[in-house]
Amino acid sequence: MPTHELYANEPGDSPWQVPAAGAARFSWEYDDGRDRLLALYQKGKDKQWDGLTRIDWDLEVDPYDALGTPDEAMSLYGTPYWDKLSQKDKGELRRHYASWQFSQFLHGEQGAMICAARIVESVPDLDAKFYSATQTMDEARHAEIYGRFLHEKMGLVYPINDNLRSLLGDTLRDSRWDMPYLGMQVLIEGLALAAFGMIRDTTNKPLPKQILTYVMQDEARHVAFGRMALRDYYKQLTDAELREREEFVIEGCYLMRDRLRGVEVLENFGIPKAEAEALSERSEFLRLFRKLLFSRIVPCVKDIGLWGERLQRAYVDMGVLELGDSDLDLLMAQDEELAERLDAERFAAEERERVAEVETAIESGAAED
Repeated sequence: MPTHELYANEPGDSPWQVPAAGAARFSWEYDDGRDRLLALYQKGKDKQWDGLTRIDWDLEVDPYDALGTPDEAMSLYGTPYWDKLSQKDKGELRRHYASWQFSQFLHGEQGAMICAARIVESVPDLDAKFYSATQTMDEARHAEIYGRFLHEKMGLVYPINDNLRSLLGDTLRDSRWDMPYLGMQVLIEGLALAAFGMIRDTTNKPLPKQILTYVMQDEARHVAFGRMALRDYYKQLTDAELREREEFVIEGCYLMRDRLRGVEVLENFGIPKAEAEALSERSEFLRLFRKLLFSRIVPCVKDIGLWGERLQRAYVDMGVLELGDSDLDLLMAQDEELAERLDAERFAAEERERVAEVETAIESGAAED
């Protein structure tokens, strides 16, 4: 079925055309590069995988409880609206929320694919071009996987959120070669990683857990790439140039914070937009969720050298300044470790099943004799 027929709301013009500025840069130096980045490039090649075979698509998903979301996590919980919903309506609300979340993941991954391709085109260093080429393939795989999940398991897709669209547009329109790194690798990918991780660590549903765990294994490398490239480059910039980047980060962080209210879902359940926004703001769960979403962005921004006074004040306003001291390397290492552990657990379970089948066959044969 064409995706257009699955959209909860009209998605707008397709294709969405963003005028992109900036030069394509060629490098004629083929034998030089940063060892750290070339090592990451090798890892990117070694860790390629096929979403068709690594993920168990035979696992069933109840679209009305796809993530095992508790009642308390729903923004309508504890309101008169919630009390009026039947069990069927609550299931439909869960379906819409899960579809909305995974739709934003899908659109973000397409944006990441396009930004990674832009980095290949515009970044001056060949080692960064090499790694970005592997990331472009990673992001294509992620978009393929999220698209399949929404088509086959949920049967519902939401258009791209206005705030995500705005940040993607700003990132792609900027002619400076470092801006796709900053907008995508640091802000959009950083926020996505935190959202993926929160769902991965709380869901009891095996298929979404597999998808998120394996996608996060790739994304941990992508954020490391952005940190390496920008940390090196930003050491060379003037104070005025750094302030320009900080302004972009501040605006982007406010857009990302406001992106995750899910107001579109509530509007589809008959709640006026202004009231839907107020309900989302009052939700204790969503308030905590939005704060934790910055657990990957804030330490990364600090690490790459953007930590001016105005940026810190903005993080105080958002209530996330203390996240700047988080151990980002530890978080990324855990993302990779969890994917490897999941593979090991699945392999062990499959091996036990094969052994049991062989033993059953042997016992059956012995009984017939």
